[in-house]
Amino acid sequence: MKKLSSLAVLSLMAMSTMFVSCSGDDDNGGGSSDDDGGDENTIVVSENITQDAIWETGKTYVLAGRIAVVSGAHLEIQPGVVVKGEMGEGADASALIIARGATIDAEGEPNLPIIFTSVGDEITPEQVASGDFSSPNLSSTTSGLWGGLIVLGNARISASAETVGIEGIPASDPNGLYGGTNDTESSGTLRYISIRYSGTDIGEGNEIQGLTLGGVGSGTVVENIEIVGSADDGIEWFGGKVNVTNVVVWNCGDDGIDTDQSWSGTLNNFAVIGAQGHAFELDGPEGSSDYGPHTIQNGFIKMSTSDFTTQDIINTDENSNVNLSNLYFTDLVEGQIINRIDAANVSFNNIYLNTTADDLINRIPEGSSVPSWLHAGTTYTFNGSSLNWTWAAQANQF
Repeated sequence: MKKLSSLAVLSLMAMSTMFVSCSGDDDNGGGSSDDDGGDENTIVVSENITQDAIWETGKTYVLAGRIAVVSGAHLEIQPGVVVKGEMGEGADASALIIARGATIDAEGEPNLPIIFTSVGDEITPEQVASGDFSSPNLSSTTSGLWGGLIVLGNARISASAETVGIEGIPASDPNGLYGGTNDTESSGTLRYISIRYSGTDIGEGNEIQGLTLGGVGSGTVVENIEIVGSADDGIEWFGGKVNVTNVVVWNCGDDGIDTDQSWSGTLNNFAVIGAQGHAFELDGPEGSSDYGPHTIQNGFIKMSTSDFTTQDIINTDENSNVNLSNLYFTDLVEGQIINRIDAANVSFNNIYLNTTADDLINRIPEGSSVPSWLHAGTTYTFNGSSLNWTWAAQANQF
């Protein structure tokens, strides 16, 4: 995890005390009240959401810990809402969990995205509405200030049991369970969302990603997503069949894209910029179940920036089951390779490295010949127009 300076930490702690609870409508769900005259547009959510709730445009919602939308409940988040997680580690870490059987409709707009961030971030709904999507007082390299966004469903996973607990949530919390048999289930919609500064420590080697998708079915819509400054992975899939489209992962502390437990959906049209771990950590199924390949296509990957250098180009294991196509890697440095090019269930098609033809031999395992699907040069053009709404685009990252 990237550490903040002592001065920055003290400053952020001071800012976290500025938020007060205030009264809200009954449909805000989980909000506590305070009659002392707090900001009526800031609502502290301190309890699980057990009935249908609406979080309204123009307001900021503060997660006072680990908040779950429980089975049977529905949360609607309107465009331009800012959701801020209080700071804390371990059992005190804040996160928003969409439990199995619950649904979320968080539908931002290109000119009015929904922002998930930390209370240490001074961004406001008014700033978002003005068209400025940057965090005004925090760098894109800041990380680990709160948990993250977790969506859990009833789709199939390859794990030790049909249903297991998600990484980053205590095993004692039943709202952390995921997995089942319904591959077409819908957990709702996530659209035009920016998730920032997630990944606080829950325990040793146990952090929450920017966006975690556990056993999520194909009926769920996930598109136009930005992850900035996650201390762990940008997005991680644990099984399920959900498709994800139009994604930016910028300055994450571990892997840009991480796949596990036989996820069998598609990631299409995305950018990974400055991941400190692997650009891709593509693990094979666990146990004896394999529900088919997942597909990763049409991506732009910046392998080094002024902030971070990524470990390797593509990382798979011996039983990874994945189709990779139309991926363009730029800003490579010495030692970055595709770690395995002959795995039986890994399919490569049109992998472009912005380097010389002579250098391609240095980007594959020693003793291998350069395959026909690996190309040098800049013949591939990434279409980033669908991602122009993001902070990363406003900061000219692609």
